[in-house]
Amino acid sequence: METLKETKTIEKSKATIKISGAEAIIHCLLAEGVDLLYGYPGGAIMPVYDELYKFQDKLTHILTRHEQGATHAAQGYARVTGKVGVAMATSGPGATNLVTGLADAQIDSTPMVCITGQVPRHLLGTDAFQETDIIGISTPVTKWNYQVTRAEEIPKILAKAFYIARSGRPGPVLVDITKNAQFEEINFSYEACIGVRSYNPYPKIDTTQVEAAAELINSAKKPFIVFGQGVILGEAEAQLKSLIEKTGIPAAWTILGVAALNSEHSLNVGMVGMHGNYAPNLLTNECDLLIAIGMRFDDRVTGNLDTYAKQAKIIHFDIDPAEINKNVKVDVAVLGNAKDTLNLLLPLVKDNKHQSWHNVFKEKYQIEFDTLINKDIHPTKEKLTMGEVIEQINQASNNSAVIVTDVGQHQMVACRYAKFNQTKSNITSGGLGTMGFALPAAIGAKMGAMDREVVAIIGDGGYQMTIQELGVIFQHNVPVKIVVLNNDHLGMVRQWQELFFEKRYASTVMVNPDFVKIAEGYHIKSKRVSKRSELKSTIEEMLASKDPYFLEVKVEKEDNVFPMIPSGASVSDIRLK
Repeated sequence: METLKETKTIEKSKATIKISGAEAIIHCLLAEGVDLLYGYPGGAIMPVYDELYKFQDKLTHILTRHEQGATHAAQGYARVTGKVGVAMATSGPGATNLVTGLADAQIDSTPMVCITGQVPRHLLGTDAFQETDIIGISTPVTKWNYQVTRAEEIPKILAKAFYIARSGRPGPVLVDITKNAQFEEINFSYEACIGVRSYNPYPKIDTTQVEAAAELINSAKKPFIVFGQGVILGEAEAQLKSLIEKTGIPAAWTILGVAALNSEHSLNVGMVGMHGNYAPNLLTNECDLLIAIGMRFDDRVTGNLDTYAKQAKIIHFDIDPAEINKNVKVDVAVLGNAKDTLNLLLPLVKDNKHQSWHNVFKEKYQIEFDTLINKDIHPTKEKLTMGEVIEQINQASNNSAVIVTDVGQHQMVACRYAKFNQTKSNITSGGLGTMGFALPAAIGAKMGAMDREVVAIIGDGGYQMTIQELGVIFQHNVPVKIVVLNNDHLGMVRQWQELFFEKRYASTVMVNPDFVKIAEGYHIKSKRVSKRSELKSTIEEMLASKDPYFLEVKVEKEDNVFPMIPSGASVSDIRLK
């Protein structure tokens, strides 16, 4: 059996060995530095799994309990490590079960390579057993996809797949490989991909645009920065910090950008968006210069585009030309990796404080704190709140945990109140809003960062969509911490029904099972908390544990998440209650 060291020698020398297409897939993964992947076997991918069996000492495969779980686990791994996540499945239903994770990774710019088996080439188009056109199905939700029908294509296509997935604005790639190609033999050699014709992932930076941006920044009286995940993907956290500290510009974040800047930084003014903080939302329509860095003006951030920042000049830093002027017309567009463009910008901007402008943010924050925040994290009412649970996790973890959230009220509360002191710490389904994301994503995140505490914050609805992945935690003893905030409702939908549908609670009440007994069935230590007197000590116990831990917290059933910008309203219409 060939060793990993020998595989890398093959890559360097471009020497050849004669192996099957299935074995070639394994060598390609090893050459790309993959040591962990998630998947589910089946007939059309079985030759690859047979080779995986032989390479267990070099390549760890995690059997998830559903193919969707494999994609979310790969996403969690990718988001916490910055590497390409890998998932694998068979043809037909196995392949189609990957689609939700692909769509999620596409809209959230997560680098991922999915490999699917396919029926033999001569059966394509015959409606053979477990045949689906996964290329046609996945085209709208992948950065690139390709169907391999001959073994000789495998090395070049997989090299291209990894390059496309990780380069420029990252995203998911799917490679579908027919069964005959897995059996065929080839003279294998591997050469990493360093470029693809007609694909330009790193646009040339126009320095005149950087200079124009600096001129606007230097002349602005009320500038405001909104930064997103592009800062993290571009490894530009240090440059962002230097920029705001030199210029004194208040900076707010999208939910995918949150951990790019320390939560306690004096110029960090909170979250923008539908359930973001009062000050940055309101003052978006009062600034004279809006500087967007690595964010895409999502509708949840902008609200009504007809009223969004119309008084301001707008600068947009982004690596993807397709995002420029897509939703918001900008005055200056700086294309390129955020690290590179901000490095060029920094010497051109002047030292400033903007203290009076920053004081306006402080005043608005105090209004929100007195009206909402203090009551959320230090409640006086009997029932526990989601906010106080997050605050206790902050304190017990010293703001150092990786927080993985699902989708719903708990997600917004966690994004509002979780505090972070290092990057790549907030993992959530942003653009697609995928319920069921958190549990498998937390598994992947923990496996990618075993030295960090990983806490999954999940609602009782989303938890039951991928609850079967507890089996992975049990089988592999993944020491992830799971916190289910149980309000016995689909909370976010219920909130909208209360506010906008005259309290007609259609299909939002959850009759839940005994979550503690289910976790105990997987031999995971479990507790349920419903009293404030038990919360702090139980969270401390959970985080001190070296093993997996499940905690169910019974919270107020009819709490709403505020502030809130009603759908279609202006950011100026943000409601505190």
